[in-house]
Amino acid sequence: MPSEPGLLLETSGRTATVTISNPAKRNAMTTAMWRALPPLLERLAADPQVRSVVLTGAGGTFCAGADIGSLRAFAEGSADDDPQAAAVEAEEALAAFPKPTLASIRGFCVGGGCQLAAACDLRFAAPGARFGVTPARLGIVYPASSTRRLASLVGPSAAKYLLYSAELVDAERALRTGLVDEVLADDELDRRVEEFTGILAGRSLLTQAAAKEFTAMAADGADDPERVGEWSRTARAAGDAEEGVAAFLERRAPRFTWSG
Repeated sequence: MPSEPGLLLETSGRTATVTISNPAKRNAMTTAMWRALPPLLERLAADPQVRSVVLTGAGGTFCAGADIGSLRAFAEGSADDDPQAAAVEAEEALAAFPKPTLASIRGFCVGGGCQLAAACDLRFAAPGARFGVTPARLGIVYPASSTRRLASLVGPSAAKYLLYSAELVDAERALRTGLVDEVLADDELDRRVEEFTGILAGRSLLTQAAAKEFTAMAADGADDPERVGEWSRTARAAGDAEEGVAAFLERRAPRFTWSG
């Protein structure tokens, strides 16, 4: 595993895995790493062979948050690039990624790491994972967009618990609040993630992409009839519904063709 901080990319089948790697600092995200994520996701979004993205951490830890050195350098005026702004940009790029995203979590998923995990569509975790939203430890105002996303995921009360206290919670509590979707034994996590991304690759990307946009609208309390109409027109032209019904009647796997 490279010793320099960075984001590692590996593609297997229809799944791209992005690994957060900063082994000296428990995979803390430097400003350069935050900045690297949006263009990486842009490339993956344009790749028709990629049907889902898995975000994970190297060496048994997901991500311990933002690199404190980057925060200090900006606060002291010795760096011009705002790490919090870079983090929000990366988070928004991940949330807006047009294909399914899944966080595979072991160890600490704290601060900026939890921010990234919450921006994924789904989160699968090992029992030893620990979660925390920790700006209150540093006197940092958590971004409004990140707060909205957290509250829509776990509810206002659980979001306040995490934000007010900056306490870490275990995987079982994260599962109960909706911060995590599945908790798997450590030796089953990778197999389950591979299995689940395989399931996603066999489903309609048209359905998934529309559902992703509609659930985001619902979380924001938005109503956009124009976008709903556009999706209806796309669905009529795509042919996925006809293929899905034919496959069901013929008792075979569907061959969906819509690719975005």
